Amino acid sequence: MKKFKITFWTTTMIIALFEGGGSILTYGSPMAVAGITHLGYPVYFVTLIGAFKVLGALALVIPQVPVRVKEWAFAGFGIDFISASVSIAVVDGLGFGAFFPLIFLGLLIASNVSHHKLLDVQKAQ
Repeated sequence: MKKFKITFWTTTMIIALFEGGGSILTYGSPMAVAGITHLGYPVYFVTLIGAFKVLGALALVIPQVPVRVKEWAFAGFGIDFISASVSIAVVDGLGFGAFFPLIFLGLLIASNVSHHKLLDVQKAQ
């Protein structure tokens, strides 16, 4: 159980800090606006995606959040990482930038799997 807890909290905190913290720090910045418009998305996506990233990060790290809400957060981040990878690949080609979100997708999968292992252990007790 300790292994699953360490895996869950390590991967989840990396995702939460990168997604939630990054969204808070770059909200409305010229860099965020330039990045989103470069990919062909409207400027209001900065606010929309930023708000959902912060809410999703909070859902993952707050233990009292219901499991079903956490699952929606996992799904949302999965869609975000896959969409980011595809968008970057289409606009900029298959460079490191297109694969970078997939690294976080791997962390997200590890977080989700370890979360379910923890739930299974709790149910068995």
